Amino acid sequence: MRALCLITVKPGKVDNVVQILKKKRKIIKDVMVVTGRADISTILRGSIDEINQMVIDLKKIKEIVTTETLIEVEVDLGW
Repeated sequence: MRALCLITVKPGKVDNVVQILKKKRKIIKDVMVVTGRADISTILRGSIDEINQMVIDLKKIKEIVTTETLIEVEVDLGW
C-alpha cells in the first residue's frame, strides 16, 4: 500500500525535518520539499498499520505543525 503524506512545519525548520525524515527509510520512500499549503511531501510504502504508525511518529516531531495523509485506493472505472 502507498500513501502521500503532506507535512507543514514551523518556519525555518524545513531542513531539520527533512534530515529527520530521511533517516526513517523503512516506510518513507521519498522526501520532497514542495510549494503550496504543505512544506514537505513524503511517499510512504507499507501496510496500513505501518503507515498509520509512521504518521503517529511524525506527529511526535516538535517542528511538524500538521500532517495530511492521502491513502492510495484502487478504483475500477470499468474501462
